[in-house]
Amino acid sequence: MDRDFLIDLFSDFGPVTIRPMFSGFGISADGINFALALRAGLYFRADEATISQFEAEGSKPFQYQTRARTVTVNSYWQLPARLFDEPEELTGWARAALAAAQRAAIRKRPKARKAAKKVAAKGVLGSKAAPKRPAARKKKRTPGKRSSY
Repeated sequence: MDRDFLIDLFSDFGPVTIRPMFSGFGISADGINFALALRAGLYFRADEATISQFEAEGSKPFQYQTRARTVTVNSYWQLPARLFDEPEELTGWARAALAAAQRAAIRKRPKARKAAKKVAAKGVLGSKAAPKRPAARKKKRTPGKRSSY
């Protein structure tokens, strides 16, 4: 899939930003990434509210191989091939994927706030503390040998 094809594919959805990502493209709207276009296909963001829709179509979650194992990413599911010829229905799926991505973004925010509160509680926030330097390593001495230090 090339950039022009993706722009045309999402034309009914509305303006999208398409950026190079991994071996393909990340597709976002309103600054939120909701789809991945990779060699293996087009994947939409999914969550507990939308996964059943993908399963009903026989779709699979995004997977990739490492040297040791196969990694499954359950937050992105392959778009059913039939939707490439159904622009109106694809738009509905894209809106659902964007909504799933927005829900995921909302769930992540409180964690960042908690971390900021902990830092503020320690009194570190706003002060410029010097970065810690690692302790110097001591050379091991071999018994019976003189060292030159």
